Amino acid sequence: MRKVFKRYIPYIKEYKKEYLFVLIGMIFTVSATTATAHIMKPLMDEMFIQKKEEMLYLIPLGLVGIYFFKSVGRYMQSVFMNYIGQHIVTRFREILLEKIINFDMSYLYQNRSGELISRVTNDIERIRYFVSNMLPELLRESLSVIALVGYVIYLNPTLAFYSLVLLPLAIYPILKIGKKLKKYSHRSQEKNADVVSRLTEVFNNSEIIKANATGKFEMQRFSAQNWQFFKVNMKSVYVGDIVSPLMEIVGAAGLAAVIFVGGREVYEGRMSVGEFTAFITAVGLVFQPIRRISSIYSKIQDAVAASMRVFEVLDIDNKIIDGSKILEEDIKHIVFKDVRLKYDEGYALDGVNVEMEQGQNIALVGDSGGGKSSFINMLLRFYDPHSGEILVNGTNIKEFTQDSLKHHISLVTQRIYIFQDTLAANVAYGQNVDEARVKESLVLADAWSFVESLEDGMHTKMEEFGSNLSGGQRQRIAIARAIYKHASLLLFDEATSALDNESEKRIQEALDAYTKDKITITIAHRLSTIKHADKILVMQKGRIVASGKHSELLESCEVYQRLAGHFKN
Repeated sequence: MRKVFKRYIPYIKEYKKEYLFVLIGMIFTVSATTATAHIMKPLMDEMFIQKKEEMLYLIPLGLVGIYFFKSVGRYMQSVFMNYIGQHIVTRFREILLEKIINFDMSYLYQNRSGELISRVTNDIERIRYFVSNMLPELLRESLSVIALVGYVIYLNPTLAFYSLVLLPLAIYPILKIGKKLKKYSHRSQEKNADVVSRLTEVFNNSEIIKANATGKFEMQRFSAQNWQFFKVNMKSVYVGDIVSPLMEIVGAAGLAAVIFVGGREVYEGRMSVGEFTAFITAVGLVFQPIRRISSIYSKIQDAVAASMRVFEVLDIDNKIIDGSKILEEDIKHIVFKDVRLKYDEGYALDGVNVEMEQGQNIALVGDSGGGKSSFINMLLRFYDPHSGEILVNGTNIKEFTQDSLKHHISLVTQRIYIFQDTLAANVAYGQNVDEARVKESLVLADAWSFVESLEDGMHTKMEEFGSNLSGGQRQRIAIARAIYKHASLLLFDEATSALDNESEKRIQEALDAYTKDKITITIAHRLSTIKHADKILVMQKGRIVASGKHSELLESCEVYQRLAGHFKN
């Protein structure tokens, strides 16, 4: 727990002014709590026993004053601690999401989206509750205990010993319970991530679930994880909720000791009724914050477990190390030098050597798993070579900053990404919307005719996943997005798979003129897309087994002859 607190210190230090107001609020609250016990002495001795008339006015006014200061103190503390908590957590969400966004693709592929969403939402929310609610309560109640114990000892050290002697006996089981709760909290957060992952999968695959009538099957899978989550949470409840009853028993035993010993002190004249009443009130008030502290301590374990999960992500080192050079000029020359990329089961790329020049249209063909997508992913630095190097304009690709490199690359894949924004904003994704450029891009992508027919044209709001467009329309928007970027390297991975032959032909003709001064790399299974390429790379098991033009490969390469027989026209 100390390690986790230390991690928060750099963030907490930035809120010195807010913490000053929190401290003032706590002083008001703690002083008022102690004064509540102290006012019992004149209430009993001077007002009821000595019957001093002025006390009829002073005591009620004193109580109103005490609770006024207490209320002001609590308000100040609550407002400023919530500000600190909300501010820290808002920053943490951004820090965590920025870290996840910048992870290399291997990490993002290996971790479920639901797990990552759970870290950014559920775990962060638990931290917010800790910083905004539990931490100030813990500090306030601790100060209250210190002040009240001091007051109790001041009133009667002997009686204080009898009333507080049982407290240390309760600390050991509370610490043991805290360790168990931390373990259960960690499990609870993992199970919550499982539930979120399952829900994410269901919502993202609703079409296939409906098409296969597998709603009951998915409900069974969700139900199993949902009830596992319930069982883990109940274990936390069984263990955590024993703390409060335990402290009730300790408190009752302490009060019993006070009444027995204090009663004898009053009988023998060594203590006035007012002093005894003030003492027993103070002791009663001591056990309230102690009980709350023990309850808070058990809940803190939940926040500690959530914090550990968050810091676990923040502490991961990215495998893809950013370079320092800015790639300012267009990409004109690319060289793969004996590039190897190893996956767990073997090589995705194995000794790839190829050179590409500005203006060239390169096509990648081969069987599934041949390394075509890996080839493209290397240029995007989703992965780095295990050996060999990739040169861009004569410089190792690792030396460039990733942002400046990707500024010069446009990617269109089979999976189309449409964001919940206007159609124009989707085309200009990540850049300012220039309507003239958007229209030009849509025309080149053979999309302008259908965009014009939409109710709000290019300003039409896209639904989630672009569900208000057809598959072919979504693919045209993705191609328009690549054109709008004006990148010098275009990567097309089955970019026209959802289009009919006529649409593809029109787009291809438009792109031929547009890409004359660019490097274009295309993965495709249509003969019409491939046969006009300047160079075709035939890939098998991560190797380039042949390269050349369509006509040359038909004569010289058996693998290409076989593949060409399966190409769509």
